[in-house]
Amino acid sequence: MSKVFVIDTNYQPLNPVHPGRARMLLKEGKASIFRRYPFTLILKIEVREPAVQPLRVKIDPGSKITGIAIVNDVSGEVVFAAELSHRGHAVKASLDDRRVVRRSRRNRKTRYRKARWANRRNKKKGWLPPSLGSRGANVLTWVARLSRVCPITAISMELVRFDLQQMENPEIAGVEYQQGTLAGYEVREYCAMC
Repeated sequence: MSKVFVIDTNYQPLNPVHPGRARMLLKEGKASIFRRYPFTLILKIEVREPAVQPLRVKIDPGSKITGIAIVNDVSGEVVFAAELSHRGHAVKASLDDRRVVRRSRRNRKTRYRKARWANRRNKKKGWLPPSLGSRGANVLTWVARLSRVCPITAISMELVRFDLQQMENPEIAGVEYQQGTLAGYEVREYCAMC
């Protein structure tokens, strides 16, 4: 169950509360709704020296969907969990559309338009493809957004690399990686008249 985030009158994050406790705070007029998603309350009364427990953000990255969970470091309880859908395929599609429009503009017979064939692509150190960059920016945005409404002290990220060939054949090594299921299979077509 997802808990409700609470911030004090100075916009400082406090411990997340149970939804029932949040309902009581709203009914008694001690808090009001600050944000709908993630659901956050802002207290109307000042809290002096709050006892805040440390929370940890855990990230499970994926190509289409990334899992984000906020866990209480002391008790191990899951405070908040969400799935973040990436728009990497949409970024690629919009870049393809932009390329089509650009090429049609260049092929148009305009007399006085200057030629712009200079390749202005910037591949400096740290460059990422736009679809991959949007994925990273998406995760960073949500971590920053969550850190404003709950007291996050640590971030953990799952880094997994899969060896699919070794999952299929545990004894594979060396040259065997290059000799897959199609090794020795003739795929070329030859001319019958030659």
